[in-house]
Amino acid sequence: MSANVSKLPPIATLGPLIALLLAVGFFATQSDRFLSVQNFSLILQQVMVVGTIAIGQTLIILTAGIDLSCGMVMALGGIVMTKLAVGTGMNPYLAIACGLVACMAFGLLNGLLVTRIKLPPFIVTLGTMNIAFAITQLYSGAQTITDLPAEMTFFGNTFSIGSAGFNYGTVFMIALYAFMWWGLRDTQPGRHVYAVGNSPEATRLTGIATDRVLLGVYVLAGLFYGIAALLSVARTGVGDPNAGQTENLDAITAVVLGGTSLFGGRGIILGSLLGAVIVGVFRNGLTLMGVSSVYQVLITGVLVILAVTTDQLSRKGAR
Repeated sequence: MSANVSKLPPIATLGPLIALLLAVGFFATQSDRFLSVQNFSLILQQVMVVGTIAIGQTLIILTAGIDLSCGMVMALGGIVMTKLAVGTGMNPYLAIACGLVACMAFGLLNGLLVTRIKLPPFIVTLGTMNIAFAITQLYSGAQTITDLPAEMTFFGNTFSIGSAGFNYGTVFMIALYAFMWWGLRDTQPGRHVYAVGNSPEATRLTGIATDRVLLGVYVLAGLFYGIAALLSVARTGVGDPNAGQTENLDAITAVVLGGTSLFGGRGIILGSLLGAVIVGVFRNGLTLMGVSSVYQVLITGVLVILAVTTDQLSRKGAR
């Protein structure tokens, strides 16, 4: 089965790291504050939510799919867990579990529509994105939920290393990436994900239940969106029904910048972490330079186009 796992070309593997180093070098010359440990800690805190969503998005893109609903599903999970804990007095840990289950249920719905009815992932997740948004607004009454129990804000707490403060959510995000890197590289289910992305029909002929793999990927992605919801709640200290409106595109941007092919079957999960950090570095560096947020969005769009162009050219070169 390992023969079915396609390896990225060296340039695609090293590209995200090179881009990150170049960005760091450039912004270091533009602002004296950029290279401070405190600033890097801030960047990691800013990307931990999108970075966690990007784990689930990577799994789906590896199977040649895409998930536009991830941000709204995350918002729904955050509202479910906070409203149950605050509004009904439910045990915080049980409320968190309910939020995770809600996100996984949407992942299951996406997976069933893709595998059973054979609808395109783009159309399916476009529809469930709007469904999740509507449910979030209706369930919350479009009201922000405050006065959260301490159990829900734990990952927003910080600890000090030298003069810099890091929060527990950042450490947890990095641990999730390390675990998924091992899972995709060294386990049979991980190799099946790559195989399905490379060639679903060839994988099916080898005896692998491709629909089961896809269904598992969407449910697991939903779990990561739920974890991202908890991290978002912990970072902001509230349940925000308007959260997640840009996180879907930010997560896709991180995955693409990280070198995962939109055509499926090729990519390294750690690249998505680098992609998320690249976006964070650009936004942070441009902010320190006093550049308008409009130009930050413009530059992010240019980076995505360059990353997809590189992917396309590498695919043509591999033929």
